[in-house]
Amino acid sequence: MLTPTPFGWVSQYFFGFFFVYGVYLPFWSMWFSGQGVSASDIGLLIGIGFATRCIANLVLTPLVHRIQHVIPALRWLSLAGIIFIIIHLVTGGSFWLLAAVTVLVNLCFGPIVPLSDALANYYASIKKLDYGFSRLWGSIAFIAGSTIAGFLSAHYGLGMIVWTALVGMAVTLIFSLRNIEPMPAISPEKEQHRPSLVALLSVPSVVRFLALTALIQGSHAAYFGFSSIHWKEAGYTEDVIGYLWSLGVVAEVVVFALSRRLFSGWSLRALFMLASLGAIVRWGLTASTTDLSALVVIQLLHGVTFAVAHIAAIQYIQHAGQHQMVALQALYNAIPMGAVIAVMTAVSGWGYESWGASVFWLMAVMGVLSLFVKVRPIMSSVKEVSS
Repeated sequence: MLTPTPFGWVSQYFFGFFFVYGVYLPFWSMWFSGQGVSASDIGLLIGIGFATRCIANLVLTPLVHRIQHVIPALRWLSLAGIIFIIIHLVTGGSFWLLAAVTVLVNLCFGPIVPLSDALANYYASIKKLDYGFSRLWGSIAFIAGSTIAGFLSAHYGLGMIVWTALVGMAVTLIFSLRNIEPMPAISPEKEQHRPSLVALLSVPSVVRFLALTALIQGSHAAYFGFSSIHWKEAGYTEDVIGYLWSLGVVAEVVVFALSRRLFSGWSLRALFMLASLGAIVRWGLTASTTDLSALVVIQLLHGVTFAVAHIAAIQYIQHAGQHQMVALQALYNAIPMGAVIAVMTAVSGWGYESWGASVFWLMAVMGVLSLFVKVRPIMSSVKEVSS
């Protein structure tokens, strides 16, 4: 077996894992629905998943603060993910068993995202890869996962959702078993103790950064949890829903691929403002219509609401230097991408059951609030945390 380059290994791992995520995010709520779970309980289950990712990223992810430990950690997490996905097949529709297995699988999924991002950032910092071009393969895989899961579940039943995710997780593990040339390493004189998350949370700019990304990324909660159900109730089939999700990620791929060309010279403020305005428009449209042409526009805006905000977040994290990258990415994935989305998904479950599509107006309000939070990179302040 050929030894992959850093770009090859990281891109292939992104491809494997985000294929699974392309099944998980759009279709897990539909699989829950097929198990007889109510909309409010689906909101709780998805919220439990995000909350678990939050806890995992606060407790488990920072333990892997040395870059040379990231690849072994990804291998073990991938193996555990296979085991926990299999357990879904024997839950029998029990809410408490589904809640337990949701916790288990998200204990794996939570750390995988920041750790794989940290690995990509490490190799980007030593000029071995372009982060955006490497990360876009994850977005391409998300398209493949959502498209295949939509097609298979439409033609062979919702049970295919779990089996598709299981195959994707097995491929992810296989990709992870190879070594990279060169393997990640930091010279002994640069080795430092694990940075304190509590100390990072005392830095005002970090708090503002987390608040801003929580509002923008947290506004996706109703989309992640209930857009598929909403569109199915509007008369769209599972394969069309899969194509819609794929279209959103096509926009994400284009933004990642062209990020260096499109946003060279843009400030963090400008990038976050663009993402905020995109959220206001996107969720307002989602609350207002299910017309197919409007849904196409809504999904194309994913390149703005998610990808542009994520690029801005990565730029902020990169300013902190290698030693703080994992810790900041852990906080980013734990709070904005974990705790806030967990709470808002649970709220969305109640809101969707009570208000239907009007719950998306709440997501648009989050976009409005994000316009008033200003963040600037403060590399020196973050570095002082561990000194």
